[in-house]
Amino acid sequence: VCSEIHLVSAVGYPAKGRIWLKVNGQIRQDGDLADMGWKVADIIANLSTMVRLEAGDLIYTGTPAGVGQIVPGDSLEGVVEGVGELRARIVLTD
Repeated sequence: VCSEIHLVSAVGYPAKGRIWLKVNGQIRQDGDLADMGWKVADIIANLSTMVRLEAGDLIYTGTPAGVGQIVPGDSLEGVVEGVGELRARIVLTD
């Protein structure tokens, strides 16, 4: 699952901002970009020395504490403050 992708010119390289995830309306994860081991800009700069990054590439960095199982029927709502939000429902497919 991925939220809308935003241009750096619109959101910059955020150094702080609450990150949270609700599962079925209950907060499951809650953190802040400021608590990340590496700043967003540093992650991009470091990774770009190893691989060619292109517009639209996604970099997955991990997740705040609180990871847990989700099951079909669960409703997810997540926000990275100042960047974006997403909503999703887990469905079972054949």
